[in-house]
Amino acid sequence: MPRFSIIIVTWNALRHLKTFLPSVAHSRHDNFEIILADNASTDASAKWVWEQYPKVKIVSFDQNHGYCGGNNRAVPYAEGDILIFLNNDVQVDPQWLKPLDELFSSDPEVAAVQPKMRSYKNSEMFEYAGAAGGCIDRYGYPFCRGRIFDTLEKDEGQYDNTTDIFWASGAAMAIRKNVFQKMGGFDEDFEFHMEEIDLCWRLWDQGYRVEACPNSLVYHLGGGSLPTQSPRKVYYNYRNSLVMLWKNYPASALLTHFPVRLILDKIAALRELLNGRTDNFKAIVKAHWYFWSTLPKTYAKRKKLKKIKTNNRGFGQISGLSIIWQYFIKGVKKFSDLPL
Repeated sequence: MPRFSIIIVTWNALRHLKTFLPSVAHSRHDNFEIILADNASTDASAKWVWEQYPKVKIVSFDQNHGYCGGNNRAVPYAEGDILIFLNNDVQVDPQWLKPLDELFSSDPEVAAVQPKMRSYKNSEMFEYAGAAGGCIDRYGYPFCRGRIFDTLEKDEGQYDNTTDIFWASGAAMAIRKNVFQKMGGFDEDFEFHMEEIDLCWRLWDQGYRVEACPNSLVYHLGGGSLPTQSPRKVYYNYRNSLVMLWKNYPASALLTHFPVRLILDKIAALRELLNGRTDNFKAIVKAHWYFWSTLPKTYAKRKKLKKIKTNNRGFGQISGLSIIWQYFIKGVKKFSDLPL
């Protein structure tokens, strides 16, 4: 049986598969399989992979289930005990699997791991989606070791330590299969974005740990599914962040932190409107409408999680600072300069 099952969800992204799949297929490790989860592509993606890489296991769906649904539905086909959810626009270092293998073998409490992520376009720079590991502030705004909002740092080895992180990027996340299944997989109501942060929060609350593995290196193109400035991406980011907080915040934080987050979102929406970005303004309003209209469903999930939660370690891992205050008011642009 393979050690790793690398799952690549794709939808009409043959151009990415031609560019990035070769590096994954030529990973220098004796024990891995690749699963292509094809979300009903119409560009002959599955046919090309079958012809060029016959050892790749192809799972074809009859509709586009998105990132969450595609990955969840591919897991039953995985034979490895470690799953790796890898975006179709990620190039990997030939040796990237060995450090992951060593880290999982050394600590059974570690449930999920993220490789170090650099930019495919500028290989000296960290990449937006995960950099050297994900963090989150008290109001639910994510940032990374090596990236705060849109400011990316050059990788100079400053974060080359194996350490606990709050979340591992879904662009390249390794997780124990039995734990992923125990957690119920990704919450498919998220569709796109922040589903990995939600999952990692639940991992922490179940007594597991999430770590960064800087010796494992990948290069992410980014923007393959949704462009960075897309109003649709703005919508999902705001929408899913609110849902995630309501699901996972302890009761005290719902009373103290969540109202502040609502105010900050209103300020952000007004800022978009004043700057003439009406599409983004509408996306934020739409996100809040979705949140409030589906609150009963989210509340039901919260009650279910409360019954199985063993602790509040997730909230304990959240940074106590406000990343908005640090970045926009105090001018802190580097993770290493934050008063953590």
